[in-house]
Amino acid sequence: MMSISNDSPGEGSDAVQDRILDAAAACVLAYGIDRVTLAEIARRAGVSRPTVYRRWPDTRSILAALLTSRVVRVLDDPADREPGREALVGRIVAVAGKLQHDEIVMAVLHNAPELAMVYIAERLGTSQQILIDAVAGQIEQAQEHGSVRAGDPRRLAAMCLLITQSTVQSAQMVEPILSGGELDTELAHALNGYLKR
Repeated sequence: MMSISNDSPGEGSDAVQDRILDAAAACVLAYGIDRVTLAEIARRAGVSRPTVYRRWPDTRSILAALLTSRVVRVLDDPADREPGREALVGRIVAVAGKLQHDEIVMAVLHNAPELAMVYIAERLGTSQQILIDAVAGQIEQAQEHGSVRAGDPRRLAAMCLLITQSTVQSAQMVEPILSGGELDTELAHALNGYLKR
């Protein structure tokens, strides 16, 4: 039987946090969003419930952190960092494709609409702020390169987020019209048209 303990001696806080998030992902896939419990996350992670509570107050907070970790993982991909609008748009489209095929992200979007709607219609979440910051920095470089129009990089990045987020959210709905690579092509056209000088 697996022992449930507090943080293991010699194991860093980041490692424990990663185990908890991995356990949350496993619970989402095994039971669906609505049936994930903090107790089951703790059990699968091999930690006590107080260990989980020290990091997050409830299951919803854990799921939000899980989404953020999935986005950050996609952004950490050491993809081509070539400057310029077309390379930037290619990176945004690639990130959108990876998120669209991420089982956890899609499970939240399609099976937990009340959680998803907070970040779609009410406020920017941590993962969205991270995306805006990453894209804004790359937009600024592309502006210096001369391939992106003038404008506040964060404003342009926020609009790119809205365009891309809408595409990811609604991809399933328009699949009979825009499937696979066709959706990527049209998203690239939309972003290129928005950003070009």
